[in-house]
Amino acid sequence: MVFYPMILRGMSRVLFIYVFLLLGISFRSYSLFDDSDSTRLFFKGQLSGWGHVNPENSFPFLSGLRYIPRLNFETGAGANRKIDFEASANLYGTFGLDPFVSAGVEGDFKPYRVWARYSTRQFEFRVGLQKINFGSASMLRPLMWFDQVDPRDPLRLTDGVWGALARYYFLNNANVWLWGLYGNKNPKGWEAAPTASRHPEFGGRIQVPVPRGEAAFSFHHRKTFEPGTLYDIGTTPVLNENRVGLDLKADMVVGCWIEGSWVSLPKAAGKFRNQKIINLGVDYTFGIGNGLMAAYEHLLVATDESFFAFKQNVSFSLLNLTYPIGMFDNLSAIVFYDWTHKSVYNFINWQKQFKRIVLYVMGYINPRDYKIPTQQGAENLLAGSGVQVMVVFNY
Repeated sequence: MVFYPMILRGMSRVLFIYVFLLLGISFRSYSLFDDSDSTRLFFKGQLSGWGHVNPENSFPFLSGLRYIPRLNFETGAGANRKIDFEASANLYGTFGLDPFVSAGVEGDFKPYRVWARYSTRQFEFRVGLQKINFGSASMLRPLMWFDQVDPRDPLRLTDGVWGALARYYFLNNANVWLWGLYGNKNPKGWEAAPTASRHPEFGGRIQVPVPRGEAAFSFHHRKTFEPGTLYDIGTTPVLNENRVGLDLKADMVVGCWIEGSWVSLPKAAGKFRNQKIINLGVDYTFGIGNGLMAAYEHLLVATDESFFAFKQNVSFSLLNLTYPIGMFDNLSAIVFYDWTHKSVYNFINWQKQFKRIVLYVMGYINPRDYKIPTQQGAENLLAGSGVQVMVVFNY
């Protein structure tokens, strides 16, 4: 048996002690904005357990537990002003079994969100470990710059990024974002190479209303390395990377959107110099039974030395169907088609809602050679065919 002990160091250890000491503290809740001294402190959490069967994985039988405790503190800072804090952790462990061959246990504990925020009715400034995402696409997202949400994950879990984010909302629903990131070592979203250490990242976004919808322009700059190379800090050349994003969403007879991202690197990056990602999508709810919601997206990813070249590309289509069986039951299905490799990926999920418990029963039939660009990891657990059952308790 191979055992990887939980990692408790640095901020994780401090957060662990802080959260669980507070479990024994009783407090009262106050309504915000009643006066400048109003405060509210509350503790919430999510506990989930799951079992997974897939004969083609290294461990055909997998089970796991995950606990995400969350502590929030809010206080009024004057009329229509608020200061609030959030601290949450991600504690999880898995047990894998290949009968009569091997078994393995793995666990970890790390901060999930740790941030502080000052906000008014039209402005907010948030700093710390946080989730930053935007764009009009819902599943195959070119603007997935800072997160890694998989559309098939019922919990929509993703690691956050360390940084500061400021947003201002105009009265006509236009808004402006500015952000700066620092200390994020691992690749984020679509990134093929990590950010160079000790180099800050920065960017912004402008979103404006248009007839029947909204449009936005986004920009981000960072220093990175040439994709596909080994990184040796101090010797590997650092490259300037600029990203530009455009997205438009409109509500007409059907909901429709277009979202695109262009990543530009210097000539030294060769075939990785220009990366283009484009998504076109529509959705519509049919008046069948309780209402059948259908969404279709098509994604094109191309990388080449020239901006106008599309020789090296992959293309995906996705169809998502969702049907509410009743007040507390929901059935959904997602079908991916990889046009480049002529492969079909199938996923179905039945969700049953109780008072504080949600039951998910999921099944999938996918190629063993897994190529969908929505999950990262050494081994993709959804390659091949399998079944997963998950129980989630929220309090």
